[in-house]
Amino acid sequence: MAQSHSPAMANRIELWPVEKLQPFKRNARTHSPEQISQIAASIVEFGFTNPILVDGENGIIAGHGRLAAAQELELLEVPVVVLNYLSAKQKQAYIIADNKLALNAGWDLDLLSEEMHQLKSSNFDLSLIGFSEAELDAINSGGWDSDIDEVEKTDENLDGIEAKIIARLDPTYKSEVEDAIKNYCDTHAISVEVS
Repeated sequence: MAQSHSPAMANRIELWPVEKLQPFKRNARTHSPEQISQIAASIVEFGFTNPILVDGENGIIAGHGRLAAAQELELLEVPVVVLNYLSAKQKQAYIIADNKLALNAGWDLDLLSEEMHQLKSSNFDLSLIGFSEAELDAINSGGWDSDIDEVEKTDENLDGIEAKIIARLDPTYKSEVEDAIKNYCDTHAISVEVS
């Protein structure tokens, strides 16, 4: 994609008092208490590596979960990046885009399995990575598994063929996986019903 101009870039990270930050009241992204604890554990292990994004008026654009984790850890300050160049509509859109664009990524399951095996063999605490026990078990046994009913292809015309896919999902990631399935099906003109 050709750019007619250089994109805006934040040029510094600042430390702000936690109480200065104002969560966005219409943030559609949710964080369970379990996920907040996972983020907190990650901050303890790896440091506060992902600053909270804020507008020019102390409002959070991205990082509501990180703020909740910082509060759980009783941190007094957090790193922020000020994005005071966004218009009101850009801010509104980016709050959604920041979360959705991350969900659009996939995994190379062979590489993921290799990385997990190496970490496990060095006795690294895999609970700090964010995967549930069930997901780790599935990865360690050859990747995430789904039960897929076999579809018989009788000719080249696939119109009208139906397949039922049943996937056992960890409740923590259920909505993200459902969104990813719907997005994939939408982009490939496949009708889907998720229940």
